[in-house]
Amino acid sequence: MTAQLWSRRTLLSGAASSAALLIASCAAKQSKAIAAAPPAQPGGARVMIIRHAEKPSGSTGPQGIDVNGSPDSHSLTVRGWTRAGALVELFAPATGAYRTGLAKPTAVYAAGGSGGEGTRPRETAGPLAERLGKTVLTTYAKGSESALAAEVARRTEPTLISWQHEEIPALAAAFGVTAPQKWPDDRFDVVWVLTPAGSGWALSQVPQLLLAGDSAEPIK
Repeated sequence: MTAQLWSRRTLLSGAASSAALLIASCAAKQSKAIAAAPPAQPGGARVMIIRHAEKPSGSTGPQGIDVNGSPDSHSLTVRGWTRAGALVELFAPATGAYRTGLAKPTAVYAAGGSGGEGTRPRETAGPLAERLGKTVLTTYAKGSESALAAEVARRTEPTLISWQHEEIPALAAAFGVTAPQKWPDDRFDVVWVLTPAGSGWALSQVPQLLLAGDSAEPIK
């Protein structure tokens, strides 16, 4: 099957279907989820940071495919699109309870930028924003972590940020929290959750456990 046979509807519906099966198969693993995060709340400030989903690993690996099904080195792979679909049920489940520590975002941010810059973070957040009836906010690009943190810190409701992994530690630092200094190249499966703590913020990590091979271990 060629990439040209893929369509936006095929990608998103296929990702959602695969996500449902994968979430069910991973349900047993949820007991291993990191318990450091506080319970989800119906409202209140909470910042949930994710890395964009899987990307092409090189010329011999899976290729990137854009939302229209065309090859694009700046886009997600098929596994990445599957994760993007699974994230919809993680952050806005149609039925059932939220994962401990998570809440439904009322605003979704993703990295902006021209050309291919920020494409994967936007693609990752797109299906969730569509479920929520929200527009992905792309005011800030990679390198503008301090300005993004300042804006989001003023919000009083849950927020999701989809970002490039190299700069996620800097984004966390902009909120004033102590976090791992590097996000590993091979980890796409963790949510960093920031919650108000006194006059600042506290960091916890929630494993996604959405796709085969996802780890329950935090980033150290």
